[in-house]
Amino acid sequence: MPTSQDMTTAFDPGLLDALQHQVAVFARRAEQTRLGGTGQLRNSMDRAAYLLLNRLDQEGPMGVKALAAGMGIDSSTVTRQVAPLVDTGLVKRTSHPEDGRAVVLQLSPRGLARLEEVRSSRRQLMVEVTEGWTPDERESFCTLLTRFNTALSARQSAHTGGPVAESAAPAAPAAEPGDPAGTPSESAQTS
Repeated sequence: MPTSQDMTTAFDPGLLDALQHQVAVFARRAEQTRLGGTGQLRNSMDRAAYLLLNRLDQEGPMGVKALAAGMGIDSSTVTRQVAPLVDTGLVKRTSHPEDGRAVVLQLSPRGLARLEEVRSSRRQLMVEVTEGWTPDERESFCTLLTRFNTALSARQSAHTGGPVAESAAPAAPAAEPGDPAGTPSESAQTS
């Protein structure tokens, strides 16, 4: 079985250096801007809240354990991150439809409205950042970034023995002709 060193030398070291540098720059820029969108909604929702609300919107009501497993983080982290969302009315706790003793988390109507505001703002940011890109370039970038994040998630899960977190990013809608916003604004799961 090849070692990590064998695998690294099988690729162009200069390209790998450039790639790791660009990933580091991306991480710094993403944190600086928080990819929060434009206008008044810029930086108006932290990453953890966005990802939790997005997953609840995409997958529907679920328990803390299921939410944690799907995001590749532990239940205590989800509990801590969801508490302010419940306190502000963006998420509500309800009884499980089949087992009234169990509690599930559900996106509230207020949470959905807030999520849509943030998504719209983030879509506009993606329009601005990729203004000179073709629709094919946007789609390719989204595909490769999703693939990269999936590989990082699988690697993390292999090292921790935890479940592989799946991306809960919405599928890229078919873009209307001349519509640069047909790509999801945040395609990766991070915690």
